[in-house]
Amino acid sequence: MTRVLVVEDEPQLVRALEISLRARRYEVEAAPDGATALRLAADDAPDVVLLDLGLPDIDGLEVIRRLRGWSRVPIVVVSARRTSEEKVRALDAGADDYLTKPYGMDELVARLRAAARRAERATPTGDVCRIVTESFTVDLLAKRVARYGNDVRLTPTEWHLLEALVRRRGRLVGPEELLREVWGESSGEQTNYLRVYMARLRRKLERDPAHPRHLITFPGMGYRFDL
Repeated sequence: MTRVLVVEDEPQLVRALEISLRARRYEVEAAPDGATALRLAADDAPDVVLLDLGLPDIDGLEVIRRLRGWSRVPIVVVSARRTSEEKVRALDAGADDYLTKPYGMDELVARLRAAARRAERATPTGDVCRIVTESFTVDLLAKRVARYGNDVRLTPTEWHLLEALVRRRGRLVGPEELLREVWGESSGEQTNYLRVYMARLRRKLERDPAHPRHLITFPGMGYRFDL
């Protein structure tokens, strides 16, 4: 069942979308603002994001940019903004499709189907899909981690943190960037999130968690994934 994250601040419209999409056998989760959308996208990994641009906290264009910092999830914009310039900005920011309000439900569902199909066929370009170390393997396409040949069970948040670091392997990533991408804007200065989840990942993956070789902390600076 395709999972859709609906990012919309009008409760009546959200309710109508939930009813219509569930009747068509979609699983629906709703976010009333950008910060909640980023958190839910990190925690629950939807198959498609349906995004209104006029949100009460973060502009929809900024939500797209932040999602694109760590996720390839298809984004279908649904907005009352009708000018070509607005559409170009959204597509340049990383949206996959743009539908103006008002719209027909059949057309919306067709665009959701098309976006989901493209995502299924897509593979990361210019990137390594599989990372192999001496003790564990990370498969970015299958979203699978194995240690000494045995599957490792990660929570959605653990996976998104690991994926964010693996995709930037060899690069020092600041705590603010990781917090925004994995937990969303509402995480603020909660760097304790990173310490807790990095410790969990090390316990699950590193041969010697007290002396990690791959998930490296640089105190006061950030984190880096090394092969």
